[in-house]
Amino acid sequence: MIKSIKVRLYPNNKQITQLFQYAGCARFAYNWAIAKEQENYKQKNKFLSDNELRKEFTQLKKLSEYKWLNEVSNNVTKQAIKDACNAYKKFFKGQCKYPKFKSRKQSTPSFYQDNVKIQFTDTHVKVEAFSMSKKPNKQKLNWIKLYEKRKIQTDCKYLNPRFTYDGLYWYVSVSIEVDDNTDNTDNDITKSNEGIGIDLGIKDLAVCSDENTYKNINKTQRVKKLEKKKRRLQRSVSRRYNKNKKGGDYCKTSNIIKREKELLKIIKCLTNIRHDYLHQTTSEIIKRKPSFICIEDLNVNGMMKNKHLSKAIQQQGLSEFRRQIEYKAKWNNIPVIIADRFFPSSKMCSCCGHIKKDLKLSDRIYKCECGNIINRDFQASLNLKKYGEDVLKQSVA
Repeated sequence: MIKSIKVRLYPNNKQITQLFQYAGCARFAYNWAIAKEQENYKQKNKFLSDNELRKEFTQLKKLSEYKWLNEVSNNVTKQAIKDACNAYKKFFKGQCKYPKFKSRKQSTPSFYQDNVKIQFTDTHVKVEAFSMSKKPNKQKLNWIKLYEKRKIQTDCKYLNPRFTYDGLYWYVSVSIEVDDNTDNTDNDITKSNEGIGIDLGIKDLAVCSDENTYKNINKTQRVKKLEKKKRRLQRSVSRRYNKNKKGGDYCKTSNIIKREKELLKIIKCLTNIRHDYLHQTTSEIIKRKPSFICIEDLNVNGMMKNKHLSKAIQQQGLSEFRRQIEYKAKWNNIPVIIADRFFPSSKMCSCCGHIKKDLKLSDRIYKCECGNIINRDFQASLNLKKYGEDVLKQSVA
């Protein structure tokens, strides 16, 4: 099993300059490879492999105009070209959208490190070729301090190490191979023979068939205060841009940069609060050790087209909830069943099976002709649980 770990870095000013330089060279190599592939496609030639492009890029680096590319490790640009070729291949296979050029302002600064040459200690990570000098005092520049101690194992094989910048902080992410039994929970947790059906929504994040309900974190006072502060800062930044407008161009002053950094911190704080709540919720569900978990296959992209609910759906993080449930269940050997997208979980009566086609979104209580009166979200979770049981019976049969 492969497990990914992401840790924040504490670089000094010289290291920050080097990190941005590496990210800039990786972006240049990626854009160069995409431009070459586009030019080659217009000429109706065969697809250029990453080996051919890397050889051509090596000759490019010898020119005096592009000498600055030699200041970074060769693996950074090599992997960037490989990423561009993979993106181009995936597009023609229908696995992703057409690869775009990475903008200096809008793209996320990131770069790859060689998985063999990267080194980790309990407190630091070594970046390749930050300092070309072999003197001990110069070698300190290669070692960047980690925010969390002993988070990454030091005696294992690393896969796909990446350094990324989110607008505030630098992070290192790396994948490691672990045993399947490594992440099993404690034996004190009693195993439940019953499965769980989970209905996701906007009013409540998740309603489970075992009568557990997880509230919407966005309705708490803490999140509401931060959202209000965010809106005020956004208006303040917008006013300052209009105030310093020169003709058709906007002038970015030091005060605007300061306000934008404050705004980024609030946005980061809100994202962390929501992700932390999702992790707490999914971990609590997994720790109950159900025999299976059944969730619905929501069309989130279609739901986002509703202009009245799009913001609430985005803040709820329904896709992230499903992703966390799937990988945590895999770690604990719990099967996850995804119900059919058109399965009427909310409209079907959990007692008699009657489908109420005229049920509105505003109807929070389900009333059936058989006398069943129940909360629609709880009923949906019960129907999903039955759906999961039927799927398991069919697979056994």
